[in-house]
Amino acid sequence: MKKGNVLVIGNSGVGKSTLINAVFGRDVARTGYGSKGTTKWVLAYEDEGVPFRLVDTVGFEPTWLKEREAAAAIRKWVKEKEDGEERQIHAIWYCVDGTSRKLFPKTIESLFRATAVWKSVPVIAVITKSYSVPDRIENIAMVREVFDSKEKYARNLKGIVPVVAKAYVLNDEAFAPPEGIDELVELTAALLPEGIRAGERDAASWQLARKSYLAHGVVAAATVSGVAVGAAPIPGGVTDAAILSTLELAMVNSIARVYGIKKSEASKRFANSIVEVGTVSQAARAAVAALKAIPGIGVSAMVINAVVAGCIVAALGEGSIYAFEQVALGNRSFDDLDWLQKLLESKLTANFVEKAKGVLAQSGGKADKQGLAQLILALFLPASEEKAAEKADGGKAAPGGR
Repeated sequence: MKKGNVLVIGNSGVGKSTLINAVFGRDVARTGYGSKGTTKWVLAYEDEGVPFRLVDTVGFEPTWLKEREAAAAIRKWVKEKEDGEERQIHAIWYCVDGTSRKLFPKTIESLFRATAVWKSVPVIAVITKSYSVPDRIENIAMVREVFDSKEKYARNLKGIVPVVAKAYVLNDEAFAPPEGIDELVELTAALLPEGIRAGERDAASWQLARKSYLAHGVVAAATVSGVAVGAAPIPGGVTDAAILSTLELAMVNSIARVYGIKKSEASKRFANSIVEVGTVSQAARAAVAALKAIPGIGVSAMVINAVVAGCIVAALGEGSIYAFEQVALGNRSFDDLDWLQKLLESKLTANFVEKAKGVLAQSGGKADKQGLAQLILALFLPASEEKAAEKADGGKAAPGGR
């Protein structure tokens, strides 16, 4: 299938790589696509089932020389033949950093100049790192103001999309979940010529992979926070439901949002049931008791608490991803609470204890929160790595790759 080409342009550090991974639903490898003279500046990413390539401008900076070099490399890349025809740019993403709104006018002016040759190509302004609702409203208004001040560019603007491409930890009990990726993908796909849009089956498969990738990012962020909460010297230890319940509910609700689950009384009961299993259920209490009863484990109580908390969050996250995926696919409903309880309790059985013991053994007794979280995720979320590997094997590498 012929693919569309979407030019992704923005300053270094704006988060283009994270955005590209979120769109494809896996950590994609950089692939040189073009002649020797253009791969220094232009890298294209593509994957099976995705109707467009993302064409990244490497090393773009808002300086006169860099702008000229990047723009020239893009134009050269476009003129290279593909299937006997010159390539086309079908859409452009202007990526601006939502945490640096004061630089919007200067940054967007620079992007205007670099893409001036594509006078009629539709543009989407992508506001990255857009973590809070008030900031998004203000950022959208400021971006629109810049475009409105340049009438010849404003007519090409087809949308302004704030995004959080990867779950971002705000504090020990809260994080900003992924936002805006589906909206960006749908808007971009709608701008492509009819002949290069993905088939329904391919699009559905890609969407599911993307949601799984984003959901696993939510669990990873929540697990880091869970380790931090567990390590804190709080009376009562991690068996106290109040310690982890807030964090777990935030994680579960974020996963539901990733899968497009709308809030309702039924979905609220579903989410609360997940949290109850992880905090006050007999399975959770038995798992914690089994770990704390291990003789001669050789690590401090703080490390044990941190590992237990992180493992519970990761196990519940893994189960929640599967549960919401089944609901999204129509295989289960929010009324299947007995099935949900059994599913999640199965994540906290003997296998859970063995995994947690493995983390404790590998920890060396060190209270390194990030290190502990990585050990936990490697044991509790291997499915995400396996899916990524399968996707990589089946994905289509761009010609001329390196």
